[in-house]
Amino acid sequence: MGIPPGQGNLFEQPLAESSGLIDPSLPLTAELLRGWQERIHQFQAPLFAPPLESQSGHRDQPTGQQHLFASDNTNPLSNFQPLQLRPLALSFWRWPNSPHQGAAIYLVMDRPKELDHPILLYIGETKAADRRWKGEHDCKAYLASYQEACMGTGLCCSTSIRFWADVPQDTRSRRRLEQTLIRLWQPPFNKETRARWSTPFHAD
Repeated sequence: MGIPPGQGNLFEQPLAESSGLIDPSLPLTAELLRGWQERIHQFQAPLFAPPLESQSGHRDQPTGQQHLFASDNTNPLSNFQPLQLRPLALSFWRWPNSPHQGAAIYLVMDRPKELDHPILLYIGETKAADRRWKGEHDCKAYLASYQEACMGTGLCCSTSIRFWADVPQDTRSRRRLEQTLIRLWQPPFNKETRARWSTPFHAD
């Protein structure tokens, strides 16, 4: 269940203009952080549209979106609808019984109340959904800095994690799927895309 050969180039996205990047030397303010959230929201919002809407020709679709969400059995993303996945608290791994087991793609999101859609902060893959978020994780440092920045500037932060279990069991295929999603959504906390968004806060 891999990505068809040649499909990856559909998801290449241009880097942001240098004038649109945040100068890390600037003091962090609510306006600066809100502007960072809004830039991510403007890019990702068309991707949250359901398949029928995207097939009808949404004006803000990124190039290749209609092909991506074509409902056919050969496309592993045809059933990918993040907002239909159950949001969990980031502390879910402390629960006595995990709601998810086995292979999954997981998504870390925030839901700024000023925006129409959530913003997708991180995409990862795992062979053990009940254990991957325990202990050290690269994304956790960025999340901690982000949550601290939101609190420090008076912005509401409603982070959550969602698991998509309709993924390949084979690790190599699952990682190809993860990379395709990262290229498509450009989440700011993934190492592959951090430079694009130039986060106005810094993880230790």
